[in-house]
Amino acid sequence: MDAYDEGPGARLEQPGDFGDPVSARRAGAARDVPGDPGPKETTGAREAEGPASDPAAPRTGIAALSRRYQIPAALALAVVTVAACVHLGLVFLHVAPANVVTKEHGKAIDHWIYPEFEQNWKLFAPNPLQQNIDVQARAELRTGDGAARTTGWYDLSALDGAAIDGNLLPSHTQQNELRRAWDFYVASHDGENRPTGLRGALSEDYLRRVVALRLGREHAARPGETAERVQVRIRTTNVPPPKWSDEQVSTAPMYRRLSWWPLSDGERAGVSAR
Repeated sequence: MDAYDEGPGARLEQPGDFGDPVSARRAGAARDVPGDPGPKETTGAREAEGPASDPAAPRTGIAALSRRYQIPAALALAVVTVAACVHLGLVFLHVAPANVVTKEHGKAIDHWIYPEFEQNWKLFAPNPLQQNIDVQARAELRTGDGAARTTGWYDLSALDGAAIDGNLLPSHTQQNELRRAWDFYVASHDGENRPTGLRGALSEDYLRRVVALRLGREHAARPGETAERVQVRIRTTNVPPPKWSDEQVSTAPMYRRLSWWPLSDGERAGVSAR
């Protein structure tokens, strides 16, 4: 029986049967009907669009905090950022050449910079420091029975040097506090220890408080004694020139002694034995 004859078990011809090219083209055209959604999206197409966002991905930074802590953290970050910008701006104006801003607001800039943030270039100056400067101090104490006692001289610079020597991470206080206090005093006083400007009294207060704290650390006062006054002196010694130099300098120490400074109640407590 012919395959195209109708009969029991026979089926109708379907497009594309027996590899008929005409039928295959008709079947393809039938599938390309306008509006036909076409084949479903494949896995490869989805991968080409990129990975979907993972809602379970961990959050970092401020976003990792709960909402009640995000606002305070953001405000604290903003305050720190503004403070850092203001500080850098004032330091820039301090070291920059004279301009309209420094002429108008020079005092405000100096109040912020001195003495903690002062900038200088002594290491790179044409005449770098060639002297060893030691800050020494002593105290006048009042004993319990009313008698007066004066301590010996404490070499505060030598104590700082001993604390720094061999220390891989010396503190800023050990390295700079005492030295900067003396530099501040020298910059605001003449050779007769007379203040040359409004910062003179401030430099005296600063140096006196530093000395009082240092004497307290060294237990200058005995139990039952009260500190009344402190005195500061400076020993300056020239650094010997190298052996190959013909320069001749004296290595004998020179002293500069300041007046006795009375202590306030808070400064007395800092010196007195505890």
